[in-house]
Amino acid sequence: MGPRTADVSAPARLAGPEEGIGADELALATRNHGLPLEAMRYDVTPPGLHYVLTHYDIPYVPQAGAWRLTVDGRVSRPLDLSLADLLSFPQVTTRVTLECAGNGRALLTPRPVSQPWLVEAVGTADWTGVPLRLLLEEAGAAPDAVDVVFTGADHGVERGVEQDYRRALPLAVATGGDPEVLVATTMNGAPLPPQHGRPLRLIVPGWYGMAHVKWLRSVTVSDTSFDGFQQTVAYRLRQTVDDPGEPVTRIAPRALLVPPGFPDFMSRARMVRPGPVTLEGRAWSGQAPVAAVQVSTDGGVSWEPADLEPATPRNRWAWRSWRTAWLATPGDRDLAARAVDADGRVQPLGQRWNRGGFANNAVRWVRVVCADTVADGARPRS
Repeated sequence: MGPRTADVSAPARLAGPEEGIGADELALATRNHGLPLEAMRYDVTPPGLHYVLTHYDIPYVPQAGAWRLTVDGRVSRPLDLSLADLLSFPQVTTRVTLECAGNGRALLTPRPVSQPWLVEAVGTADWTGVPLRLLLEEAGAAPDAVDVVFTGADHGVERGVEQDYRRALPLAVATGGDPEVLVATTMNGAPLPPQHGRPLRLIVPGWYGMAHVKWLRSVTVSDTSFDGFQQTVAYRLRQTVDDPGEPVTRIAPRALLVPPGFPDFMSRARMVRPGPVTLEGRAWSGQAPVAAVQVSTDGGVSWEPADLEPATPRNRWAWRSWRTAWLATPGDRDLAARAVDADGRVQPLGQRWNRGGFANNAVRWVRVVCADTVADGARPRS
């Protein structure tokens, strides 16, 4: 018997008690990248700073104008659309914060072995495209439809299963108006860059990144629940191998701090001078809107409210800025922010562990060293 795809595809596993990041995880980390947290100062993230997670290869699309999107399955009028056809539909622009479902995975104990995200797998952009509901209305989705399945052009092997990347949404979500799902053609007013899905991708406001299928080539309406790999095997909140788990869907509330001061190169510990320091950051949620942000400058002994940017209905699905004043005094400090949403959900201090490392929105602490002076121009021995 010759080689099989399963022979080169490792099963999911947890890292051992003393196991560091391996070469396989480093290979993933060099292909994917997170947002430098200081770039949270931008209301809209420049495309090159926005986080990227690519499951397989980035498809090469030399001529975006030749791309086709099909809408088929349980519809009365199947569609075969060019990019020009899509641009003839009404266009909508929505500011949306995307976060990878695995954000925070590398901070879990034990660590699920996969893309080793800390907390930088996030970004916010203005996405423009056709509301998916208009395409489904044009095609005439059948009344007995259950799921809408989205297929990307990226192809690979995962845990022994050869596949195109495919995800599904319930019909009610796919045709809903709040949030309104988009088939997007532009990011921040320009055509989608290759790493962000050129020429078409799905945007599902409020949902973790696995739902935003890139390099979208087909939309299939189904009268049965989709049971593909990325739906029923991956992206499930499991405690054990045999646990069927709950699906990963909407983004849990999170607040992050723009690292204050300036960093040490290796440790990324932050240095600040004594005196007034403005602490700032971003907060977001795909569930109930963020209602408050609380900040601790004493390692969690106390939490004080921050000033939160007013909510605007137009940017309901985008992060909001927050800030507060801090009087820094000499010494080491652990700083953090946590979000509270309108339904009372508060970011936890401890991890919410699961085998996939998904939806870990635990509070992230930032070590800050406040010093009167820092050595300048010293040239240590190599």
